[in-house]
Amino acid sequence: MKPIVEIQNEIVSEFEFFDDWQDKYAHIIDLGRDLDPLDERYKCEANIVKGCQSQVWLHSFFDNDHMILKAESDALIVNGLIAILLRVYSDQPPQEITTSSNDFLKRIGLDKHLSMSRTNGLHALMTEIRKRAADFQIQS
Repeated sequence: MKPIVEIQNEIVSEFEFFDDWQDKYAHIIDLGRDLDPLDERYKCEANIVKGCQSQVWLHSFFDNDHMILKAESDALIVNGLIAILLRVYSDQPPQEITTSSNDFLKRIGLDKHLSMSRTNGLHALMTEIRKRAADFQIQS
C-alpha cells in the first residue's frame, strides 16, 4: 500500500485537472457511483456516523495491523466524499491514520465549496475514522 501522503497528493493532482467546481463535483459524484456498496448487515445502528446530515454507515476491521474501511451513504455526493477518504485511509496502519494530516481536503478546495452540513459530515466521518484507529492502537 502507498503511504497516505502519496495517495493524498495523487488526489490533489486529480482535482487540479478540472477547471471549475462543476467538473470537480461531477468527479466526486463519479467516485461515489464507483464506490462498492456496503453489505446490508453492516448498515446497522452501531455503524451510523453521528454528525452527518445524510445516513452514513462506517464498518471497520483490522487485517495484518491495517485498518480496513467500508462505508456508504444514502446521498450520492457524500458517497463520493466517502470514496476519497476510503482511498486515503483504508488498508493503512492505525498509527499513520491518527498522525496524518487531512490538509489535502483544503488543497482540493472542499473547505470552500461544500455546504456547511456536508463539511460537518465530512469532519464527523474523519473524526470517526481516527477514533477507530486510535482505539485499535490502545487495544494492541
